[in-house]
Amino acid sequence: MFKIGIDTSAVSDTCDFKLGEVAASYDGKLYKYVQYDTGAGPVAAVSGNVCYYYAPSGTSAGSTTVVTSDLSDSAGLGAGVLQSAPTDGQYCWIQIKGDATLTTALTAGADGNALTAVGATDGTLDVSALVTDAVVAYAVDASAKIIKCDFPF
Repeated sequence: MFKIGIDTSAVSDTCDFKLGEVAASYDGKLYKYVQYDTGAGPVAAVSGNVCYYYAPSGTSAGSTTVVTSDLSDSAGLGAGVLQSAPTDGQYCWIQIKGDATLTTALTAGADGNALTAVGATDGTLDVSALVTDAVVAYAVDASAKIIKCDFPF
């Protein structure tokens, strides 16, 4: 069951919800509660940027509740769009489904393109080039940085 009525921009030093819990907004967007890790970079979180499932040195330990904006500390799997700017170890909500406007432009792409973390730079997405790329979103209006989120959760 989904939670409703949450503040998606909230950041906390303590875990206020169950990690991995999913919430729905009135407009049908879905959000996931996660913990942020700056990674080895370290890469600071930016609201509206893409984050990835944390996998130190690119080796996944199977965690799907810790995220980072440091693409080099992920296994190339996008997790969602940050709704706030948490610091290392803080808890926050990420958007996983529905339309979102990114803060940082896509690495490449045009309207309708399937998007992946593979080949992207920190905090953004790139066009999926291979059938083995994990598609996590679609470009709705690439020039305006609008995507349709379809991140796995």
